[in-house]
Amino acid sequence: MRLGNERDHDALGEVMFDAVRNGPSPYAEAQRAAWVPAPRSGQAWRERLSSQTIILDEKNGEIRGFMTLRSDGYVDFAYIRPGCRGDGVFRKLFDEVRRIAVARGEKRLWVHASLMAQPAFTAMGFRIIRRETVAIGDEALDRFEMEMMLTGD
Repeated sequence: MRLGNERDHDALGEVMFDAVRNGPSPYAEAQRAAWVPAPRSGQAWRERLSSQTIILDEKNGEIRGFMTLRSDGYVDFAYIRPGCRGDGVFRKLFDEVRRIAVARGEKRLWVHASLMAQPAFTAMGFRIIRRETVAIGDEALDRFEMEMMLTGD
């Protein structure tokens, strides 16, 4: 596990694409295609990632998953490659994100979790604030706004 940097941005776009478009999902293929039509890259992607702390898990030179943390305690991205699910990657990444947030003095973490990510965030101690439906192109995708209060331990 390590901190990500600008050299990782394109690879993280590939991980996100793999996580959303491949493997089992509660979302229909049309929903997944609307959400991530292609691996993210380019100036807007680099700018969005550059303003966040990136934690990634790597094995044998391959990024298996990543999470990002904004300065306001928002977990913006949390993606695990389908072949690495169930290997504890999510927990390892989250434990480091939580450690960083506590060290910064954050009082809470919050996220908009997909239907796939919600059980993992719940297992980490997040609670659902509300279920939402967001429109992406012609598709509607359900997700959850969730939060976890931090105690500073």
